[in-house]
Amino acid sequence: MPASLIGVGVGPGDPELLTTRALRVLREADRVYAPSLAVDAVGRAESIVRGADPAIAVERLVFTMTRRDDARTASHQEAAERVIACLDAGERVAFITLGDPNIYSTFSDLAALVTVARPDVPVETVPGIMAFQELAARAGVVVTDGVERLSLVAAIDGADVLDAPLADPAAALVVYKGGRHLPDIAKRLADAGRLDGAVFGELLGLPGERVGSVEDAATGPGTYLATIVVPPAERAPQ
Repeated sequence: MPASLIGVGVGPGDPELLTTRALRVLREADRVYAPSLAVDAVGRAESIVRGADPAIAVERLVFTMTRRDDARTASHQEAAERVIACLDAGERVAFITLGDPNIYSTFSDLAALVTVARPDVPVETVPGIMAFQELAARAGVVVTDGVERLSLVAAIDGADVLDAPLADPAAALVVYKGGRHLPDIAKRLADAGRLDGAVFGELLGLPGERVGSVEDAATGPGTYLATIVVPPAERAPQ
């Protein structure tokens, strides 16, 4: 097979949610990389792949997980250079990521750097199950039906991002990256009359997971890997 870069979504945490296609691609790859905070730290994506197939060798690329700054840029460039060296050697490189590689993923930044340096190298993705899908299944929540809409927002900077989607009663809302603002998010949902029926999950399929109502979980902040699903107002329990 020619050299290529493939972003592989490994799901939210449970190795059983790693798809058959993802496993096949990882087994066929010449090299599998995973993002990590340190060379001696097993990242969550790596732990999922290990649980699904311990025979898959996973190497680590260290990423500085801060906002856009020089340290983050430097870590992404260093990771891209390691990947490019493998591609230049004719290798088929897979990069694993939590959830889906096209949604809030480190892979998009890495792929962009590789494409600039090697525009002729094919870049592909393998979709992965997202945390909100697992949360909806675990909580028994129908996210959308009929012609209802879905909004997916990242609340890393606070609860204000919820205002516009909450104004649409026929829209379900999924909130990512809002764990540290969980009490504020719960208040915003309550003020909009959307708290009842909203569900919360964090670290799904991983040690320390929690699943329950947003109202019960909002006594304190959650983790970065927190997910909230708010059904459309027209279907919320009365």
